[in-house]
Amino acid sequence: MHDHIDRVLIDEPKLRRRVTELGEQITADYQDVPELVLISVLKGSVVFMADLIRAIKLPLAIDFIAAASYGASTETSGVIRVLKDLDYDILGKHILLVEDIIDSGLTLRYLRESLLHRGPASLRICALLNKPERRRVDLPVDYLGFDIPNEFVVGYGLDYNERYRNLPYLAVLAPEAVRLH
Repeated sequence: MHDHIDRVLIDEPKLRRRVTELGEQITADYQDVPELVLISVLKGSVVFMADLIRAIKLPLAIDFIAAASYGASTETSGVIRVLKDLDYDILGKHILLVEDIIDSGLTLRYLRESLLHRGPASLRICALLNKPERRRVDLPVDYLGFDIPNEFVVGYGLDYNERYRNLPYLAVLAPEAVRLH
């Protein structure tokens, strides 16, 4: 599996430090909120959210939503499909939408607008990664881990064709790996 990695972009210690910093910032910002609900955008953000919730020192709840715009490709199709909706009502709740990577921004904009129509008390976005070069829509990102170059990355929850999610670091996938799968 590591043979198909071109290079490590963000190593495990750097990821751990940044997630801890984000958790501390979120804890400070939501100190006066009775309960925070984190919503993970499946599947890519689940590893990030698992580490993030351990770094937040507040009462919180979690839920999951799944949307797809990639399929088995490395390019977004632009068509967003909701594959799994929330289990809980978010009316009046303070929501933190947790995303692995903001590429075009189309999926996250769609999810944000959909959730805002459900009447949360507040809704903020926390993303591990951002590709500014690829952005097609403007989005308010309240908490951001890293800006990265326009390269296809895997690891720490991010995949290519459902592989590489379990790498403990973020890496650029070698071009030949794409041809293999």
